[in-house]
Amino acid sequence: MLTKYILTFLVSMVPIIELRGAIPIAVGIDVPLLHAYIIAVIGNMIPVPFIYLFARKLLVWGADKKIIGPFFSFCLEKGEKGGQKLKTSAKSGLFVALTLFVGIPLPGTGAWTGTLAASILDIGFKKSVAAVMIGVLLAGIIMGLASAGIFGAAGAIFA
Repeated sequence: MLTKYILTFLVSMVPIIELRGAIPIAVGIDVPLLHAYIIAVIGNMIPVPFIYLFARKLLVWGADKKIIGPFFSFCLEKGEKGGQKLKTSAKSGLFVALTLFVGIPLPGTGAWTGTLAASILDIGFKKSVAAVMIGVLLAGIIMGLASAGIFGAAGAIFA
């Protein structure tokens, strides 16, 4: 069982996959849903402070390098697009926009992209981490419900 927990933890730390992939994988390998949720949230949040503090500097540094440049440029562009998306949807406030950006499990809108966007927009560290944390908790609830088949069951009942 420890191997399954470690796998869940590590998958939740991977960019793009994050908690959104870790919870369904964990449920698929018979990790109890509550355990999967807790482990995936912790794993997804561990990189957040490092992303906020260092990712932007690292990406700017590597963007013009021969081998890593294209990937680093792609990541920078993704963060900038995420930042612009947040600015345009920030009518209800940047904190709420960042929380929803991270919390609604759509492709490219996880903790990694949200934190990078917050860093690019110079949102404060504490505010960014809090918004990302709430978003990760929300995304985890949504993915947990989806993994448990709640949405499929509701669709079958109300169809």
